[in-house]
Amino acid sequence: MVQSLTVALIVGCCFAYALWTLAPKALRSRLATALLKMPLPLLVQKPLAAAARQQGGCGCDGCDRSDSQKTKPGQALADSLEAQGLKPITLVRGNYAKKTPHQAPR
Repeated sequence: MVQSLTVALIVGCCFAYALWTLAPKALRSRLATALLKMPLPLLVQKPLAAAARQQGGCGCDGCDRSDSQKTKPGQALADSLEAQGLKPITLVRGNYAKKTPHQAPR
């Protein structure tokens, strides 16, 4: 009997965690705000308060930045490598017809 109750408690907690994790941010925020109205221990209140402060949205990073502020993917890594005196590997593909002919050895 105790084993069944323990398993039921573990499965219930896993189910609640999966619902919380997969729920949209706006729904989590509203649910956290509603749960904070109940008397809960401080251990539970802190994460709920953080979730209640989050705003819903798509999580778009940098959509409102101008083109001059946007950087290419990997540009920060390339800049740090150049600062160390290293050059990143550049892969070239396509249009091999424009290769310059090799000079004959003398």
